[in-house]
Amino acid sequence: MPGLSWPLLSLLLLWLLPLAASATHIVGGELDLQHKSGNTYSLTLNLYFDAIYGNSGAVRPTLLAGIFEKGTNKYIATVQMPKVSDSFVQYTSPACSIGSLSTRKLIYANNVIIDASVFNKPDGYYVAVENCCRNASIANIIAPGDAGQTYYLEFPAVVRNGQPFIDSTPQIFPPLSDYACRGELFYYDFGGQDPDGDSLAYDMVTPLNGHATPGNPDPGQAVAAPYSLVTWKAGLSTQNQIPGSPTLQVNARTGRLTVRASDLGLFVFGVRCSEYRNHVKIGETRRDFQLLVVNCPANQQPKLQVNVPGTAVPYRFGRDTLRLLPGGNRCLSIRYTDPDPGSVLTMTTRAVNFTGQLPTFTTRTSGTVHAAGQPDTLTATLCFPECTDTKGKVFLLDLIVADNGCSLPKHDTLRVAFTATQLPNVAPQLSSTFPPAPVPVSNANPAVVRIVIGQPYSATLLGTDSDNHALTLTAVGEGFDLAGAGMRFTAQNGAGRATATFVWAPDCGAVAASGTGEGLLVHFKLTETGPCLPLLQERVVRFIVDPVPEPKPFSPSNVITPNGDGYNDFFRMPDLPLDFCDRKFASIVIYSRWGQKVFKSDERGFQWGGQNSGGLYYYLVTYTDGRRFKGWVEVIP
Repeated sequence: MPGLSWPLLSLLLLWLLPLAASATHIVGGELDLQHKSGNTYSLTLNLYFDAIYGNSGAVRPTLLAGIFEKGTNKYIATVQMPKVSDSFVQYTSPACSIGSLSTRKLIYANNVIIDASVFNKPDGYYVAVENCCRNASIANIIAPGDAGQTYYLEFPAVVRNGQPFIDSTPQIFPPLSDYACRGELFYYDFGGQDPDGDSLAYDMVTPLNGHATPGNPDPGQAVAAPYSLVTWKAGLSTQNQIPGSPTLQVNARTGRLTVRASDLGLFVFGVRCSEYRNHVKIGETRRDFQLLVVNCPANQQPKLQVNVPGTAVPYRFGRDTLRLLPGGNRCLSIRYTDPDPGSVLTMTTRAVNFTGQLPTFTTRTSGTVHAAGQPDTLTATLCFPECTDTKGKVFLLDLIVADNGCSLPKHDTLRVAFTATQLPNVAPQLSSTFPPAPVPVSNANPAVVRIVIGQPYSATLLGTDSDNHALTLTAVGEGFDLAGAGMRFTAQNGAGRATATFVWAPDCGAVAASGTGEGLLVHFKLTETGPCLPLLQERVVRFIVDPVPEPKPFSPSNVITPNGDGYNDFFRMPDLPLDFCDRKFASIVIYSRWGQKVFKSDERGFQWGGQNSGGLYYYLVTYTDGRRFKGWVEVIP
């Protein structure tokens, strides 16, 4: 239902009016300490203020936070926190807003230095801010108008076992601006998130009173603990803060609040969020807040129904398990309605025990029932994707219909159990004229192709698929660009068949790119499109560039007879290793037996006719890549 009726709202305003004069301003609040960098932290107080009856003059531009040792209550420091933000807290359903309830969120913040030389006590520390006063109309504590409020958090030392210990306090989810309806289940998520990934636990606590009073509403510097507690009225306690069945409670794991309040009024309550690391409690933060309980128009629960596909039988969880088969009906027909006139209903889904793509609605998921020109029952179609595959497990899906009732929507949830399979997919096949790879085939054990520089190499690839899926052949260099290395890959892709040609005529640039004999790795991939789980085939080939083969082994002559007869008159080396890219002939130097240089040339076609005297001489041949050849030659006149 979209809101409270005007007569009911008028009665509510009249009920609160006598209390307005004595009401003050505080709705609740919590402290937050977040690590920024180094030893700098941001300390924040979120203060929630009654925007309807609160005294705007009570809003202070700056609040003071005190920091104390937890074990000894020793004062450590004071932090001045100026007001940096002022905004309204939003209703869960804005259409349900009422004129007597509006909350502002005031943020006070400043940076604080938490140095390991000071904050190193094993028991940790706490921060407190004191303020006054609470709304005088609070119904569950004694003398609420005289009750102060203490905002409180605990944090650990920033060094533990000699090592830095960084921690940010858990941040409780946004506060509520909603009201509860008497006799109706109220729920709200007070669960938080922890930036450090610490475990969080929640429990109900009695709100802290502290030392602030109406006569001294702004005590300035907070004093050390212990802090007095608010006093519950008779029959109420920490575990029974708001009368009801159930009374107000918080889920210890999720932080979700629930209550079905039995009494009208404004009720204060406290929730604590404790954080644990390695099963040891390291800190906590408290939220002190209020909940208004009013009479609301009756709002009945919406209803939804799903039929077993292909039948008129309603689906029942625990009795039926949907079995979704390839090519079969994978859609559910949903009918949903609400007894209340003019209800706006919305359908959603939620995965319970699986992740991945959810089924999708193919028809409208919201609409109005029992209104002029509108049907009494709405319908929706929910279809599971063809690629949904539970792999033999039973997946659970919640179908949820919610109305627009106030203060919070009512729901009907139907849990659906289902299994799903998809069409089998036969892997495509990839063949090529590359040499076979060693077994086992892997990136670290690829096929090897040795290519002589300057001589073109080509290979063909063929991909086929018995399922006739679209195939694509690609080639990717590992750490290099194929075109940049002079490689050419051309593919003709299609359904069920793909062919490709690889051509390469390596040059010296390719030799430089291939490094020190490791070669160039190329990944040839065959991929398919269309199936739910595309399968990939891959061939990895290592290309190694070799020099042009030597015409014959290098074995220079070691005797010359420079006597002018035209035979063996000169020392030559026609069989020197050939030049290969950056590996080129540099020079030859010939020395006498006494180490005197007698000849030098940088021409690989040199010739030396001796020194007009016989004997042994020694030569040194060098190449540009550092290779050296040494030997001797005898001159016989």
